[in-house]
Formats: sequence, C-alpha cells, structure tokens
Amino acid sequence: MTQTETQAELKLYTFDEFIEWYPENSTRKYELHNGVIIEVPPPAGDHTDIISFLIEVILAVLKLSGLPYRVSASVFVKTPNAKSAYLPDMLVVNRDNLKNEPLWKKQSTLIYPESVPMVIEIVSTNWQDDYYDKIRDYETMGISEYWIVDYAAPGGRKFIGNPKVPTIFVCELVDGEYVMTPFRGSDLIVSPTFPQLNLTAQQIFDSAQV
Repeated sequence: MTQTETQAELKLYTFDEFIEWYPENSTRKYELHNGVIIEVPPPAGDHTDIISFLIEVILAVLKLSGLPYRVSASVFVKTPNAKSAYLPDMLVVNRDNLKNEPLWKKQSTLIYPESVPMVIEIVSTNWQDDYYDKIRDYETMGISEYWIVDYAAPGGRKFIGNPKVPTIFVCELVDGEYVMTPFRGSDLIVSPTFPQLNLTAQQIFDSAQV
C-alpha cells in the first residue's frame, strides 16, 4: 500500500466531530491535527516540572500586573480553518474577551487571538509539531506571543544549533509574522506580554532538575 493510499483511507474529522468523539472524563488527552485525531503522549516528569514552574512564575507576575488574565493548561485553541485544535501546555487567557468566544462555555475552546495573549509549548520527541505546525497555526491565528521551550534539545539543528543546545524561543507577532528570538543559559527572557518578567532561560531549565 502506498503512502497516498494510506492517507486516503485515514478518517478525517471536523472540529465538531472531534469534540463529539472526545471521551468524557478521560485521563488521556487528544488534539486534532489537520483533521486527524492525535493522542498527546503523557508528559515526562521534567516536562511537568517546567510547566508547574512557569505557571507559578506567570501567576506571580499577573498578581502585580492588574491584567484580567488567567493561566490554564486545559483549554483548546482552534485554528481559523477549524482543521486543527490544540491543547497547549500552558496559555494565558484574557477573561475580558471570553464573552465573545462562542465555544468557551460548552467546549472550553478559544478561537480569537484577543483571548490568547500568550501560548507556551514544551518540546518533546514530536518536536516538529511545535516548530512547524503549531507555530504556523498560532501565527495565522494572530496570537501575539508563542514560547517554544526546548529544554532537552530534541529540536532540529537548524533551530537550536549543532551541537544542540537547550533553547527557549519567544516568537513575537510583528506585522502578521512571528519573529523568533532565542534565549539560552543566563539570557534574560524578554516577553512582550510581560515586560516586567525577571527570568532567565537557565532558571526554567533548572526547574526540571532534581
């Protein structure tokens, strides 16, 4: 069987079909990637440590900022063409815009960039999703800030160098396109959403070490 034939037989789902299919109270997580349902692998311990650390850091900044934002790790972000729906590792939600979100109350899903000031993805073995698919879709949606946290450096050499080096990319939307800025080691991360953030790349990497 050729690859083309295999793809032709693959069941493609709309977003509505995906939501209807999604098992209730499941301990497993799924995303919709260009119409294909993908099971999200359970995060490793280091992955979980970093997310927990970043949530704590962002929450602390939010308390001082006075912004109407919350932090979540369980919200769908749906692409404009409705062929993909992602569960980011972490995102910042603008509560003031939730009244405009038609899928929020029933499906915990956001479709407008005004509702998502920031998205953070932690890179794992399926690094291509973060560096190719999600960056393209978040850019198309108009999400203003997207972090790629490549703490274990599985990403492509053309992104993180050769030899590979743990790197955090802050992607800022400028004139409709992401500008990717790398941060490594003692580099102080510059966040457009939270300019008061006082955090180095190494502090994030160290949060995963026992």
